[in-house]
Formats: sequence, C-alpha cells, structure tokens
Amino acid sequence: MCGFAGLFEPLRRRKEEELLTIAGRMGDTLRHRGPDDGGVWADAGVGIALGSRRLAIVDLSPLGHQPMSSRDGRYVIAFNGEIYNFKSIRSQLASLGHVFRGHCDTEVMLAAISEWGVGRALESFNGMFAFALWDRQDRRLHLVRDRLGEKPLYYGWMGPSFLFGSELKALRVHPEFNGEIDRNALALYLRHNYIPAPYTIYEGIFKLLPGCTLTLNGSDAGFLPTPVPFWCAKAVAERGVAEPLSIPEDEAVTALENLLRDAVKLRMEADVPLGAFLSGGIDSSTVVALMQSQSNRPVETFTIGFHVANYNEAEEAKKVAQHLGTHHTELYVTPQEAMAVVPSLPMLYDEPFSDSSQIPTFLVSKLARQNVTVALSGDGGDELFGGYLRYNQGRDIWKKIGWIPAPGRRQLSKAIAAIPVEVLNDSFAWLKPVFAKYGRAGKAGDKLHKLSQVLAMEEPETLYHRLVSHWENPTAVALGAREHSTVLTDRQRWANLPDLTQRMMYLDTVTYLPDDILVKVDRASMAVSLEARLPLLDHRVVEFAWRLPISLQLRNQQSKWLLRQVLNKYVPQILTERPKMGFGIPIDAWLRGPLREWAEALLDERRMRTEGFFNPQLIREKWAQHQAGTRDWHYYLWDVLVFQSWLEHERTKAPAS
Repeated sequence: MCGFAGLFEPLRRRKEEELLTIAGRMGDTLRHRGPDDGGVWADAGVGIALGSRRLAIVDLSPLGHQPMSSRDGRYVIAFNGEIYNFKSIRSQLASLGHVFRGHCDTEVMLAAISEWGVGRALESFNGMFAFALWDRQDRRLHLVRDRLGEKPLYYGWMGPSFLFGSELKALRVHPEFNGEIDRNALALYLRHNYIPAPYTIYEGIFKLLPGCTLTLNGSDAGFLPTPVPFWCAKAVAERGVAEPLSIPEDEAVTALENLLRDAVKLRMEADVPLGAFLSGGIDSSTVVALMQSQSNRPVETFTIGFHVANYNEAEEAKKVAQHLGTHHTELYVTPQEAMAVVPSLPMLYDEPFSDSSQIPTFLVSKLARQNVTVALSGDGGDELFGGYLRYNQGRDIWKKIGWIPAPGRRQLSKAIAAIPVEVLNDSFAWLKPVFAKYGRAGKAGDKLHKLSQVLAMEEPETLYHRLVSHWENPTAVALGAREHSTVLTDRQRWANLPDLTQRMMYLDTVTYLPDDILVKVDRASMAVSLEARLPLLDHRVVEFAWRLPISLQLRNQQSKWLLRQVLNKYVPQILTERPKMGFGIPIDAWLRGPLREWAEALLDERRMRTEGFFNPQLIREKWAQHQAGTRDWHYYLWDVLVFQSWLEHERTKAPAS
C-alpha cells in the first residue's frame, strides 16, 4: 500500500533537480499513506516526474522501493494498492523466462505489462490498485484505477502542468495549483454528501472513474483524453442478469462460499500483522468467519462501541467474536472522543465529504492500527447482495403507490404537503413504530412530508434519486450553481435491468460505493497508515453476485439471503439476526448540544453572506427548526457544516512555497 503523485510537463523544460524537488514535495504530503519509505524519479528530457510513499506489506526489503523500473527499462511505475494474485502471475511469467529480484507485487506488475501490454496485464490483476505508469519507449503516461474504485486517483491540468496523485493534498502543493471551487460540484455535494466522480471540489481537477485507464501523450498538452474502461460494471450487471445461475440453491450456497473463502485467503497474504473490523453484522461476520476458518491462530478483530443504544454494535460483535474464537478488542468511545475527530475531517478528506460514519470509521481504524498493519473489512456486501434498507423500502413504497394514477398521486401529495409538519407530528405519532422498520425512527411529520414528495414522482428511478438525496433542491442553496450531470441523471448510463431492486443495486455500485463508502474507508484507514482490504469486492465475487436471481438476494423481506446461508454455516443465526443499524453517530443530538457552539459560528449569517457560497436564509431556517426540535435537519445541516469547516481550513492553511 502506498501513495503516489507526479507531474507531466511536455511543453516545459525544468531541470531534473527541480522536477525531483516538486515530485518529492508532492509525495511527502502522503507520508501517512506510506511511512516506511519514499522515493522520486524524473526524466527531464520529457518533463515527467513521479513521487511515491510506501507502506511495506509484502516484501519488506528495499527491493520493493518505488518508483520502480521494469527489468527491461521501458516502464516506470508508482503504485498504490495490492495485487492479491501476484504469486500465481509471477509463476506464469517465470515459466516464460522472467527473472525477479525481489518478492513484491509491483515487480510482478511491471513484468506482466512488459510481457502482455497494459490491457492484458490489467485483465490478469486481482486486486485494488491505482497507479501511474510511464512508458519510456512510447513516451506515454498511463493512469489506471481498479475495477470497483477501491483506490483513489486524481488528475488535471494546471496551466502547462498535468498533475496526478492519490489525494488532492498532493496536487495542492504544486506551485501552479489554483484551487478554484466548482460551484456545480458543490451542488452535487449538497445532494449526496459526497462529490460524485469524475468531479472534485476544484474546477479542472477530476477523479479517474473506476475500471478505467487514462493515457496521455506529449502532444496532449492542455487536453484531457477520455478515460477508457478495461472493466465495465454496467456490462457485468447486464450480462449477469441475462445469464443467471441455474443451479440448485444448495449448490449456489457452496459456490459462493468457495469463492468467498478464496477471496479472503488471497487477502490474508501479508508480511505484517493482520486483523479485521467486526461489527457483528452479516458482511463483517462472514469475512471474519472465513478468515478464522483458514487461520491456525485467533484472528485479531476490532470494534468500537458507543454508550447510545441505537448506535452501538459492540455487544453483537463481541458475541460473534466469542463464538468464532477471535482475539477481540473493543473500545467504547465517549462523545468527546468522537467529536475530537471533527476538526481533522478537512485534512483527512481534502474535499467536502459528510458521511458522518467517517468518524467511527476513523476511530476503529486508529484502534486496529495499534496492533495490526492490515485489516479486512466487509464493505461492499450491501450493494452486491441487496442489503440496504432502501431496496425493500423502494419496492414496498412503489408497490403501494404505483397503482394509483399519476394525477391522483399528485393530488394526495399536495394535500399532505399542505399540512404543517408540527400538526402531523402530533396527530400521527402512533406511526413511529411503522416508520422504524425503514431505519432509525424519526418524527411522523418529517416522514409523511417525505412520503408526499414520493407520491408526486412519475417513475421508480425518481424515487431512488430522492432516497439517496439530502438537499432536494441544492441549487437553491448553493449560489450560482447548476448540478453536473451524473450517472443518476443520465439515462444512457443506466444498466438495462428488469427489476427495480437490481437497478438500485447497480446505481449504488457505480456511485455510492466508490464515491462514499470506499472514500470513507480509504481515507480513514490510510490516515493512520492502516491498509484496509475488502474481500467482498473481489471482481470474481461481483461478477458471481450479478448472476444470482433476485430470489436468492431478497426473500420474505429479508436481504442478503444467499450470503446469510454461507454465514449460517459458521455462526448461529441468532447471533446475527438483528435490524440493520448502519455505522453512525448521534449528530442530530450533538448539534443541539455539544456541537452547537461550533456549528453556530460556521452558520453565522453574516459569515455565509460574505463567503458567498450559500443562501443563508434557507440554512438558518433549518437550523432554527432543528434547534427547536420541530424538525430533524441534521443530514442537511451536517453537509453545510462540513463544507464550512473545509472552507475555513482551505483558506487558513499556508500556501505552497
């Protein structure tokens, strides 16, 4: 695991020493991603320079030093990630005459590219990766990101300099970086609580889409070629649904179990201490169970807990750990310890990112890092096996209202919306247990007003868009903004799938998973120099999951049916059967209590008017209602507060020298 950065200036000629200095400074901002080693490489003749930081996981010797050159001298690579099947690839290449100096995956990658070319080599890699590859023969720069987007990669032109790197902070230290805020991206952020790829908070800087390669020549100065996919989630989903598995259920359970066992086994390869995050839910429990079944000593597992009932998973995790016989570490976190993370969020994430589970994710990563350098995680199971509440929620709601003619739905919507929320809260408080099955219960009035919005929708995809939105009309809040087009708004990019749940799962896989979940896990873990590995996102598992009939995913209102059958072989059902909680913290209460003063300063009306990014009136109205307890606006307010905190950090940090 590493972090890397670099620059390509085909029309400018700097001295090699200057290139190395800039690349070194860019790389050094990523020391947290790679505290064990650092290196730089440059070719002043063509204006290319690479900087790298290394977290040594496999082959701890200096033979894993980066940037690394291929044995034939043609390629130079700076690489972030792990190729889990590198040993089998190495054996194949050795049979073709390749000789290796060390035992790391980076050297194997270079040999594979030398032997087969970039495209075929990528097809052979099973792993998480982002890398910059310079081809000295063809004078081409290849930027590559793994299939699901586990590892980040940013890029863009700043004047005559093409910049790229693992995190935005590496690009920001380049002397010509100009961080102009993209207001259209800000609007997207208010809707989703993250900025969807390919956009970033900065104009002209982009995220490379998952499963893509971007190739740049010296003649492309100032121009951005279109990234080319080497693996396409849309094609995988459509092909899987068109060619579903047609085998008995018990054989499907065995097939998934064998596939997951191998995915977990590959990710247990390390020359450093290894463990796992354990929440006690289906996904993490499955990963830990398969780890323990293939380990000759207790697996190290880690959980954090809160002394707040609706937010505490530690008790369930402890029971699973005891049953499996892991060496379990748990830490109960006080509100003060959790809130102490808030000021560091701008530094951790580099751009506005307001999924509040970023805080417990950072804390459990910090806990794990005290004992291990690698931790396996169960992320990805919800998208692949139908785990999110909105899947059942969306199906149920549309089944109940879809039969009503559109004009009737619109009239009913207007009728509900016309009743003040406070009146609905008092009159329909008895509905609270009904709403609770769709997540943490909120006020009846809030829920009914959301229902009124759903009733006005013309099609189920619009319902999904609303379910994954925070601010319903973000351009009314973000001044001078229009929302960029995304996968969610571009029908041409939707997968052609017959079932609403499958369509929602696909959209989550290409948006929410890489842009929220994987960003959260990567930044939180790498901030403490911990490598997080995600077995459920092995591309073989993903391709298998898309071949499962929906009846093996959702059954009798229960999600992840097939995955549960695998887990039941290792853990008694009673230990994991519980309502889905998520990995959150009580932001709603904190904003009325210990975070109120901090938030009030960031939401000061004069301050917002001076900064010029938000409509203060809309925000102050929600802030007042939230403080009064008449409405729960914490999702909306947290989005704004995280941006305000990020902006404050952006404008007070020292400029690059």
